[in-house]
Amino acid sequence: MKKNTLNPLFDKDLNHAGWIDSNSQIFDAGMNWVAFVVNDHAWSASTIHWLGPVKNMSCMDALGKPVAWNPKAGVSTIHPPVRPPRATPVEPPPRPRKRAVPASPARPAAPSRGWSILSFEQWLLQ
Repeated sequence: MKKNTLNPLFDKDLNHAGWIDSNSQIFDAGMNWVAFVVNDHAWSASTIHWLGPVKNMSCMDALGKPVAWNPKAGVSTIHPPVRPPRATPVEPPPRPRKRAVPASPARPAAPSRGWSILSFEQWLLQ
């Protein structure tokens, strides 16, 4: 059985926002399952509402601007995506064990289209 890797996600201010599990599950900083990824798009775990695309561990808003990113992959931005058809809900994954808070990364170059106006929490609640 393949072990999934949890990678930290940071917001534009370099605050630890959460974790992304092999580009398929998103957890908040407290290890609560908050979103899942299907066909490169994130969906709220609680409402199945479309949150935006996910590319190279960058979670983006509906305009294609980054909300959270991973330092290994850098910050990605895309042109405004087409809203995909509603995803089929998935089973909640097992809760991962708590991890130490990762060190803040170096500040990345500003994304070509700018950062999202949404915080990670606002992104999850849209």
